[in-house]
Amino acid sequence: MLSLLLIGKKLPVDVRGMVSSILQVVIAPIAAGLLLNKLFPKLSNAIRPFLPVLSVLDTACCVGAPLALNINSVMSPFGATILLLVTMFHLSAFFSGYFLTGSVFRNAPDAKALQRTLSYETGMQSSLLALALATKFFQDPLVGIPPAISTVVMSLMGFTLVMIWSNDKEQSI
Repeated sequence: MLSLLLIGKKLPVDVRGMVSSILQVVIAPIAAGLLLNKLFPKLSNAIRPFLPVLSVLDTACCVGAPLALNINSVMSPFGATILLLVTMFHLSAFFSGYFLTGSVFRNAPDAKALQRTLSYETGMQSSLLALALATKFFQDPLVGIPPAISTVVMSLMGFTLVMIWSNDKEQSI
């Protein structure tokens, strides 16, 4: 219904397929990780140092493919508009998470840590999941551009905050 209102046409969506994909992409890896930690703690500890690098490589491949396939659109005014919109979205999410938490929990003993945690939570929404669903369930290859750009922007902003806050004198996280 929202697509009908916004773009004037109804887009068919395979809800069951999307739910199945979400279970495969999100729930199954979490469950597998929990089981691996519980049943094979030595193996888990051995592979743990390599997981951040593997995660970055995996994300780069997932994001790079739709951006490379649609490079002309990415480098056009369409891409610039998407970049501006997702940047504003993530900026507002990071700032809202930080400042709203600060105003609500200002008297909490761990207010700063809570602010930072909720800032990450609101700013680092799963653009990769959106990318996976967009490329699987919609035929237009341009549908993958916004979540791919969003993943890059979100990651850069999150990394920037980590760098700023890790150098902060008041290390509460």
